[in-house]
Amino acid sequence: MRTLLILLVPCVLLSACGHSSPKEVVTAVALEKAPVVEDLAMAPPMGNTEKAEADTGKKVIKTGEMNFEVENLDRARKKILLSVKSLGGYVAEENQSNENGSRTEYVLKLRIPAKNFDRLLDSVSSGARKIDVKDISVKDVTTEFIDVKARLANAKVLEDTYLGMLKKAGKISDMLEIESKVTEIRTQIDSTQGVLNYLSRQTELGSLNLVFYTQQVAQESDNSIWSRFKGSFGDGWGALQSLFFGLISIWPLTLLLLICFPMIRRWWKGRKRTETPVSN
Repeated sequence: MRTLLILLVPCVLLSACGHSSPKEVVTAVALEKAPVVEDLAMAPPMGNTEKAEADTGKKVIKTGEMNFEVENLDRARKKILLSVKSLGGYVAEENQSNENGSRTEYVLKLRIPAKNFDRLLDSVSSGARKIDVKDISVKDVTTEFIDVKARLANAKVLEDTYLGMLKKAGKISDMLEIESKVTEIRTQIDSTQGVLNYLSRQTELGSLNLVFYTQQVAQESDNSIWSRFKGSFGDGWGALQSLFFGLISIWPLTLLLLICFPMIRRWWKGRKRTETPVSN
Protein backbone atom coordinates (compact mmCIF):
# COMPACT_ATOMS: atom_id res chain seq x y z
CA MET A 1 0.00 0.00 0.00
CA ARG A 2 2.78 2.47 0.93
CA THR A 3 4.60 1.68 -2.33
CA LEU A 4 1.45 2.49 -4.26
CA LEU A 5 1.07 5.89 -2.59
CA ILE A 6 4.69 6.78 -3.34
CA LEU A 7 4.14 6.09 -7.01
CA LEU A 8 0.87 8.06 -7.16
CA VAL A 9 2.25 11.33 -5.69
CA PRO A 10 4.69 12.13 -8.55
CA CYS A 11 1.97 11.36 -11.04
CA VAL A 12 -0.42 13.84 -9.43
CA LEU A 13 2.27 16.55 -9.34
CA LEU A 14 3.17 16.02 -12.99
CA SER A 15 -0.49 16.19 -13.88
CA ALA A 16 -0.89 19.53 -12.04
CA CYS A 17 2.16 21.01 -13.71
CA GLY A 18 0.79 19.97 -17.06
CA HIS A 19 -2.32 22.16 -16.55
CA SER A 20 -0.27 25.24 -15.50
CA SER A 21 1.87 27.39 -17.78
CA PRO A 22 5.63 27.72 -17.11
CA LYS A 23 5.20 31.48 -16.58
CA GLU A 24 2.69 30.96 -13.73
CA VAL A 25 4.99 28.46 -12.04
CA VAL A 26 7.97 30.86 -12.12
CA THR A 27 5.82 33.72 -10.82
CA ALA A 28 4.57 31.63 -7.93
CA VAL A 29 8.09 30.62 -6.97
CA ALA A 30 9.33 34.26 -7.18
CA LEU A 31 6.48 35.51 -4.99
CA GLU A 32 7.18 32.79 -2.46
CA LYS A 33 10.85 33.76 -2.21
CA ALA A 34 10.43 37.57 -2.37
CA PRO A 35 10.30 39.28 1.04
CA VAL A 36 7.30 41.41 1.88
CA VAL A 37 7.97 45.19 2.13
CA GLU A 38 6.22 45.60 5.46
CA ASP A 39 8.08 42.61 6.92
CA LEU A 40 11.43 44.10 5.90
CA ALA A 41 10.58 47.44 7.44
CA MET A 42 9.92 45.76 10.77
CA ALA A 43 12.80 43.31 10.51
CA PRO A 44 14.98 42.89 13.62
CA PRO A 45 18.77 43.53 13.60
CA MET A 46 20.58 41.23 11.22
CA GLY A 47 23.31 39.97 13.49
CA ASN A 48 25.85 42.83 13.04
CA THR A 49 25.83 43.93 16.68
CA GLU A 50 28.23 41.22 17.78
CA LYS A 51 30.61 42.06 14.93
CA ALA A 52 30.49 45.76 15.81
CA GLU A 53 31.24 44.97 19.43
CA ALA A 54 34.21 42.86 18.39
CA ASP A 55 35.62 45.60 16.10
CA THR A 56 35.16 48.48 18.57
CA GLY A 57 37.48 49.14 21.51
CA LYS A 58 36.75 51.34 24.51
CA LYS A 59 35.65 54.84 23.46
CA VAL A 60 35.96 57.79 25.88
CA ILE A 61 35.60 61.56 25.55
CA LYS A 62 38.17 63.57 27.54
CA THR A 63 37.53 67.19 28.48
CA GLY A 64 39.29 69.48 30.94
CA GLU A 65 39.55 73.02 32.26
CA MET A 66 42.43 74.65 34.14
CA ASN A 67 42.83 78.08 35.69
CA PHE A 68 46.31 78.87 37.02
CA GLU A 69 48.90 81.58 37.68
CA VAL A 70 52.31 81.76 35.98
CA GLU A 71 55.41 83.82 36.62
CA ASN A 72 55.97 84.94 33.02
CA LEU A 73 52.96 85.08 30.71
CA ASP A 74 54.74 85.07 27.35
CA ARG A 75 57.16 82.31 28.36
CA ALA A 76 54.30 80.11 29.62
CA ARG A 77 52.31 80.68 26.42
CA LYS A 78 55.25 79.72 24.19
CA LYS A 79 55.88 76.58 26.24
CA ILE A 80 52.23 75.48 26.04
CA LEU A 81 52.01 76.07 22.27
CA LEU A 82 55.23 74.13 21.73
CA SER A 83 53.89 71.19 23.76
CA VAL A 84 50.57 71.23 21.88
CA LYS A 85 52.35 71.17 18.52
CA SER A 86 54.73 68.38 19.51
CA LEU A 87 51.80 66.22 20.75
CA GLY A 88 49.80 66.59 17.54
CA GLY A 89 47.19 69.07 18.78
CA TYR A 90 46.12 72.54 17.74
CA VAL A 91 44.74 75.78 19.16
CA ALA A 92 41.03 76.18 18.42
CA GLU A 93 40.71 79.64 20.03
CA GLU A 94 42.99 82.18 21.73
CA ASN A 95 42.15 85.38 23.63
CA GLN A 96 44.09 87.90 25.75
CA SER A 97 42.75 90.43 28.26
CA ASN A 98 44.13 93.01 30.68
CA GLU A 99 42.19 94.05 33.77
CA ASN A 100 43.20 97.62 34.73
CA GLY A 101 46.87 96.76 34.41
CA SER A 102 46.75 94.59 37.54
CA ARG A 103 46.07 91.24 35.86
CA THR A 104 46.91 90.02 32.35
CA GLU A 105 45.56 86.66 31.23
CA TYR A 106 45.45 84.32 28.24
CA VAL A 107 42.58 82.00 27.31
CA LEU A 108 43.48 79.00 25.13
CA LYS A 109 41.03 76.37 23.85
CA LEU A 110 43.05 73.34 22.78
CA ARG A 111 42.24 70.13 20.90
CA ILE A 112 44.68 67.32 21.56
CA PRO A 113 44.73 63.62 20.56
CA ALA A 114 43.16 61.58 23.34
CA LYS A 115 46.26 59.39 23.69
CA ASN A 116 48.37 62.51 24.48
CA PHE A 117 45.81 64.29 26.67
CA ASP A 118 47.39 63.30 29.99
CA ARG A 119 50.89 64.20 28.78
CA LEU A 120 49.80 67.73 27.89
CA LEU A 121 48.00 68.03 31.21
CA ASP A 122 51.16 67.10 33.11
CA SER A 123 53.25 69.54 31.06
CA VAL A 124 50.86 72.43 31.75
CA SER A 125 50.59 71.63 35.46
CA SER A 126 54.38 71.55 35.86
CA GLY A 127 54.69 75.12 34.56
CA ALA A 128 52.02 76.60 36.80
CA ARG A 129 52.97 78.73 39.78
CA LYS A 130 49.60 78.26 41.46
CA ILE A 131 46.62 76.19 40.23
CA ASP A 132 43.23 77.72 41.06
CA VAL A 133 40.93 75.34 39.14
CA LYS A 134 41.57 71.90 37.67
CA ASP A 135 38.52 70.02 36.40
CA ILE A 136 39.04 66.91 34.25
CA SER A 137 36.22 64.62 33.08
CA VAL A 138 36.24 61.32 31.16
CA LYS A 139 32.96 60.12 29.62
CA ASP A 140 32.65 56.51 28.45
CA VAL A 141 30.62 56.34 25.21
CA THR A 142 31.55 52.79 24.18
CA THR A 143 27.99 51.48 24.42
CA GLU A 144 26.59 54.41 22.47
CA PHE A 145 29.31 54.04 19.82
CA ILE A 146 28.61 50.31 19.37
CA ASP A 147 24.85 50.92 19.16
CA VAL A 148 25.19 53.63 16.52
CA LYS A 149 27.65 51.54 14.49
CA ALA A 150 25.36 48.50 14.59
CA ARG A 151 22.31 50.55 13.55
CA LEU A 152 24.29 51.98 10.64
CA ALA A 153 25.39 48.52 9.46
CA ASN A 154 21.83 47.16 9.70
CA ALA A 155 20.43 50.12 7.78
CA LYS A 156 22.95 49.56 4.95
CA VAL A 157 22.04 45.85 4.72
CA LEU A 158 18.36 46.78 4.60
CA GLU A 159 19.05 49.32 1.85
CA ASP A 160 20.87 46.70 -0.23
CA THR A 161 17.92 44.33 0.19
CA TYR A 162 15.44 46.91 -1.08
CA LEU A 163 17.70 47.82 -3.99
CA GLY A 164 17.78 44.15 -4.96
CA MET A 165 13.98 44.03 -4.80
CA LEU A 166 13.81 47.19 -6.93
CA LYS A 167 15.71 45.47 -9.74
CA LYS A 168 13.27 42.54 -9.72
CA ALA A 169 10.07 44.60 -9.33
CA GLY A 170 7.71 44.32 -12.33
CA LYS A 171 4.92 46.71 -11.37
CA ILE A 172 5.24 50.49 -11.24
CA SER A 173 3.34 50.63 -7.94
CA ASP A 174 5.81 48.20 -6.37
CA MET A 175 8.75 50.20 -7.73
CA LEU A 176 7.39 53.46 -6.30
CA GLU A 177 6.77 51.89 -2.91
CA ILE A 178 10.26 50.35 -2.80
CA GLU A 179 11.90 53.63 -3.90
CA SER A 180 10.07 55.45 -1.09
CA LYS A 181 11.43 52.95 1.41
CA VAL A 182 14.95 53.29 -0.03
CA THR A 183 14.79 57.09 0.33
CA GLU A 184 13.63 56.76 3.94
CA ILE A 185 16.43 54.31 4.74
CA ARG A 186 19.05 56.50 3.03
CA THR A 187 17.99 59.48 5.19
CA GLN A 188 18.36 57.30 8.27
CA ILE A 189 21.81 56.14 7.11
CA ASP A 190 23.04 59.73 6.58
CA SER A 191 21.79 60.81 9.99
CA THR A 192 23.33 57.82 11.76
CA GLN A 193 26.61 58.31 9.90
CA GLY A 194 26.71 61.94 11.11
CA VAL A 195 26.28 60.84 14.72
CA LEU A 196 29.00 58.23 14.30
CA ASN A 197 31.40 60.77 12.78
CA TYR A 198 30.75 63.19 15.64
CA LEU A 199 31.42 60.53 18.27
CA SER A 200 34.59 59.50 16.45
CA ARG A 201 35.93 63.09 16.42
CA GLN A 202 35.07 63.58 20.09
CA THR A 203 36.83 60.39 21.12
CA GLU A 204 39.88 60.97 18.94
CA LEU A 205 40.50 64.55 20.12
CA GLY A 206 40.18 65.73 23.72
CA SER A 207 39.29 69.32 24.66
CA LEU A 208 41.33 71.33 27.16
CA ASN A 209 40.50 74.93 28.08
CA LEU A 210 43.30 76.90 29.76
CA VAL A 211 43.13 80.25 31.57
CA PHE A 212 46.53 81.43 32.84
CA TYR A 213 47.49 84.85 34.16
CA THR A 214 50.07 87.01 35.92
CA GLN A 215 49.16 89.15 38.92
CA GLN A 216 50.93 92.52 39.28
CA VAL A 217 52.15 93.15 42.84
CA ALA A 218 51.28 96.62 44.14
CA GLN A 219 54.33 98.57 45.30
CA GLU A 220 54.37 99.65 48.94
CA SER A 221 54.27 103.42 49.52
CA ASP A 222 57.38 105.14 50.93
CA ASN A 223 56.60 107.86 53.50
CA SER A 224 60.20 108.89 54.23
CA ILE A 225 61.23 112.59 54.24
CA TRP A 226 63.38 112.16 51.15
CA SER A 227 60.51 110.48 49.27
CA ARG A 228 58.12 113.28 50.27
CA PHE A 229 60.68 115.92 49.24
CA LYS A 230 61.06 114.31 45.81
CA GLY A 231 57.30 114.13 45.46
CA SER A 232 56.84 117.81 46.38
CA PHE A 233 59.64 118.89 44.03
CA GLY A 234 58.06 116.91 41.23
CA ASP A 235 54.64 118.42 41.94
CA GLY A 236 56.13 121.95 41.91
CA TRP A 237 57.94 121.35 38.66
CA GLY A 238 54.76 120.01 37.15
CA ALA A 239 52.82 123.10 38.28
CA LEU A 240 55.48 125.41 36.75
CA GLN A 241 55.25 123.56 33.47
CA SER A 242 51.49 123.82 33.52
CA LEU A 243 51.72 127.59 34.10
CA PHE A 244 54.25 128.07 31.29
CA PHE A 245 52.23 126.13 28.75
CA GLY A 246 49.09 127.84 29.97
CA LEU A 247 50.57 131.25 29.16
CA ILE A 248 51.58 130.01 25.74
CA SER A 249 48.04 128.87 25.10
CA ILE A 250 46.77 132.45 25.72
CA TRP A 251 49.50 134.13 23.63
CA PRO A 252 47.12 136.64 21.99
CA LEU A 253 46.27 138.11 25.41
CA THR A 254 49.94 138.10 26.43
CA LEU A 255 50.93 139.95 23.23
CA LEU A 256 48.22 142.53 23.78
CA LEU A 257 49.44 143.18 27.31
CA LEU A 258 53.03 143.60 26.11
CA ILE A 259 51.91 146.18 23.55
CA CYS A 260 49.59 148.10 25.84
CA PHE A 261 51.80 148.12 28.94
CA PRO A 262 54.29 150.84 27.69
CA MET A 263 51.44 153.04 26.53
CA ILE A 264 49.64 152.75 29.83
CA ARG A 265 52.85 153.46 31.69
CA ARG A 266 53.54 156.70 29.69
CA TRP A 267 49.98 157.81 30.17
CA TRP A 268 50.25 157.24 33.91
CA LYS A 269 53.52 159.20 34.19
CA GLY A 270 52.07 162.11 32.18
CA ARG A 271 49.06 162.25 34.40
CA LYS A 272 51.15 162.36 37.56
CA ARG A 273 53.32 165.16 36.08
CA THR A 274 50.20 167.19 35.27
CA GLU A 275 48.72 166.77 38.72
CA THR A 276 51.94 167.68 40.55
CA PRO A 277 51.85 171.52 41.54
CA VAL A 278 54.68 173.78 40.43
CA SER A 279 56.63 175.02 43.47
CA ASN A 280 57.87 178.72 43.72
